[in-house]
Amino acid sequence: MSQENELPPWLKEQISRLQQLQQNLQAIMVQKQQIELEIVETDRALEELNKTKTSDSIYKNAGPLLIKTEKADVEKELAEKKELANTRVMVLSKQESRVKENLKEVENKINQMIKGAPPSQQ
Repeated sequence: MSQENELPPWLKEQISRLQQLQQNLQAIMVQKQQIELEIVETDRALEELNKTKTSDSIYKNAGPLLIKTEKADVEKELAEKKELANTRVMVLSKQESRVKENLKEVENKINQMIKGAPPSQQ
């Protein structure tokens, strides 16, 4: 631990920034994975719904209740839910790319600092 106390402040700052970016990346990836799972579940529901006849009774969850509803309404609702989830995945993918780029930049800065190159000011 004594070596950590000997690190220059600017290097400590970059290491802290690196750790924060890594945490952000991990959080984004978890969110993205959860939404992708939601898309898979929505696809499965749509597949099952397609197997039913228009005259079949369809129920959906409303908290602890099951409510009878129309097939077309559920199809529309699930399609909208899937579209929104796909948009969210796209946004998270862009965020993930930006954070990965920032991570590379910070890693390069830290490597330059460790090698003795003067830190570039931003």
